[in-house]
Amino acid sequence: MTLSAARLWGEYVVAGSVEEAWQALQFYGERACLIAGGTDLILLLEQTRKTLPAVIDISRIPGLREVYSDGDEIVIGAGVTFGDLLSSPLIATHAPSLQQAAVTVGSIQVRSVATLVGNIVNASPAADGVPPLFGLDAKVVIAGPNQTERKVAVEQFALGPRRVDLAFGEIVTQVRFRAHGPASRMVFLKVGLRRAMAIATANAAFRLEIVGGRVMEARIAFGAVAPTVVRAREAEQLLVGETLSEAIITQAARAAQRCARPIDDFRASAAYRLQLVDNLAQEGLRILSRAS
Repeated sequence: MTLSAARLWGEYVVAGSVEEAWQALQFYGERACLIAGGTDLILLLEQTRKTLPAVIDISRIPGLREVYSDGDEIVIGAGVTFGDLLSSPLIATHAPSLQQAAVTVGSIQVRSVATLVGNIVNASPAADGVPPLFGLDAKVVIAGPNQTERKVAVEQFALGPRRVDLAFGEIVTQVRFRAHGPASRMVFLKVGLRRAMAIATANAAFRLEIVGGRVMEARIAFGAVAPTVVRAREAEQLLVGETLSEAIITQAARAAQRCARPIDDFRASAAYRLQLVDNLAQEGLRILSRAS
């Protein structure tokens, strides 16, 4: 374990293992913060002019910066960056929507540092990495003191803006999801105020299982249109058993709007975001209807 100091925190702890991270959390208490990349945390500290007693860096813990298959599941470690996702053949094969989201995150420099797990734990409703994980039915693996472990669906992990199902002393170590086969079609879409390095005005991820031209399973998730990322369950149910005709796509897009609870802010009005849900749903479903 090594220490250093900076004006945004009292001490910077580099943990060499999950056990060391637990020990540091216990020593510094609840005002200490875990980071892997720290891109969101540093921005928040600069904006709020707060100082933390300690920051605990878990990015160098062996094994946490790996993407690998475990039986029929794909595992993403807590130290895996968005840049790592872009270079992973496993993600390209089994989660292309996650790669499409990764390329929209910040700049090349940000993607080389920012982690997927950090994006999840930060619990921003506009997080680009989270909607694809909803579509993949992903789970986070949470390690607690005394070798305890639990799994929580990514969909249930965020309790509200900046609030997650994580007790003091618990650490998210992995994201896991089932490896999807050739019947899966996926896409991620994003609308922002500019073409690159923009926080989403709205984003959306889609995964359809299509067999014999009919939708057997549907997952549709939207970001930045509610206090958390949300599933468009009514639209999903409408699609199952159907072919992707223009009429069904239009109906599903209208149904998708009913999952949204948008707000007015400096990026967009609530009315515009509601229209974006319809537009993104139609565009995403049309893209998947043409995919093979």
